[in-house]
Amino acid sequence: MTRQPVRVPHGTARTRAAYALARRIAERRAAPALHPAGVMCTGTLEVPGTGDGRWRVPWLDRPGSYAVTVRWSRALGLPGRLPDGLGLALRVENADGAGAPLDLLLTSSRAGRLGRHLPLLRHDALTGPYSTLVAYRTGHRTRVLAAFPARDGHGRVGVSLPALRQALARAPLRFDLRAAAPGEPWRPFATLTLTSAAHPVPRDGTVSYDPYLHCLPELRPTAWLSRLREAAYRGSREGRSGRRPDRPSAPGAGPDE
Repeated sequence: MTRQPVRVPHGTARTRAAYALARRIAERRAAPALHPAGVMCTGTLEVPGTGDGRWRVPWLDRPGSYAVTVRWSRALGLPGRLPDGLGLALRVENADGAGAPLDLLLTSSRAGRLGRHLPLLRHDALTGPYSTLVAYRTGHRTRVLAAFPARDGHGRVGVSLPALRQALARAPLRFDLRAAAPGEPWRPFATLTLTSAAHPVPRDGTVSYDPYLHCLPELRPTAWLSRLREAAYRGSREGRSGRRPDRPSAPGAGPDE
């Protein structure tokens, strides 16, 4: 039987290609094209605040404590103990008031000026930072946000899902959240502590995080690569759901990460 070509949404050649590729991968996996498997846990995000408004972002400048739902996942879904990119997806509950969460999608990367924008395959889940890859508008500057893990007695932590679950069960995990603009050092703004034991994420029922829908007026991702990411998210959603590509997405559907 001849396979029918995938019909892609209107857009640029690059957005159509991103959509088609993500859709085909999701169809084959019956799971999201990226981050097909992961573990879920909960924790707390502590924002110390500045007292002087230096960030020009009220959420960063005022002290606060927030419940966080976290998805820790393997980006490519490679088998076994092979190195993989890792994703750390955060949902900060009530960041902008009751019922208004903030979603941050962080990916294993380097800390340098170029490396913070590129995903990095990793053998040890705690060996380096996780960054947003794209810059965020923070007040009057654009900055990349990143989570730097603290060992705190943890030895080497592999990147398989059992290894991630074991690390979470062994002791709380702490990440220092920092931000940096080009030409300035990393500046801390919050501390994330993961305290609950992990549970697996069903491949056909992954939580949807959306950094474009769930952002703050003064803290939002820049437009760079946003169209490509949105096209890939849509292709992945429709590929794993079996929805025809010319059929509108379900209301409220979000990214697969």
